[in-house]
Amino acid sequence: MTHAYQEMHLSNAQALLGDAFDYAINACSISGNDFVKLFSVSSVSKRIENGEPAYLAGKSGIEVVEDILVETTGKAPTAKPQVTFSRSREYWIGWAIAYYQWFSGRKFSDIFKALSFEDLLQMYAPLHEADISKFADIADAKVRAYFTDTNLKRIRTTYGCTQAELAKRSGVSLRSIQMYEQHNKDINKASAETVLSLAKVLGCTMEDLLEK
Repeated sequence: MTHAYQEMHLSNAQALLGDAFDYAINACSISGNDFVKLFSVSSVSKRIENGEPAYLAGKSGIEVVEDILVETTGKAPTAKPQVTFSRSREYWIGWAIAYYQWFSGRKFSDIFKALSFEDLLQMYAPLHEADISKFADIADAKVRAYFTDTNLKRIRTTYGCTQAELAKRSGVSLRSIQMYEQHNKDINKASAETVLSLAKVLGCTMEDLLEK
């Protein structure tokens, strides 16, 4: 599996999101659902997905929350961080989600479509003391079950293009497109020329069409 960025930055990303979730929810009194939405639509989530050093090595969790709130609401947080002697549930959620995003290479916005904040809260008690790989396996199963359509089908239907139209405009056979969308053929093993042809028609990147 291709990870989102180098593993050497993973622990920083986990601590960063753990602190951000804890501060936003427990100190700033933002609901978990609301913070997830704000984080998902912010440019901050994309920068962390890409492993940008300016965030993974240059920001604190409080600074991340400030960036998110200023960008999405126009207001900076004023709450002071709370002093605790143990990691909160909210810290664990941010910490675990950062791991799964790195592990899967998926977008945070897609992960939170399949896993609500309430889902993650329910996973805390049985999983917070377990190896993080167990959380990743369970999260991955839930995300895969949610996104039953292939990326090709999802992007094609969003674009408003039929399989026949896509075949005609891309030069990729209709049968191949059908097989990619039905999971009968692995688009990850298609030639770069094939994937590029499909991506050009659909106005997306080649990576958008590949399955994680």
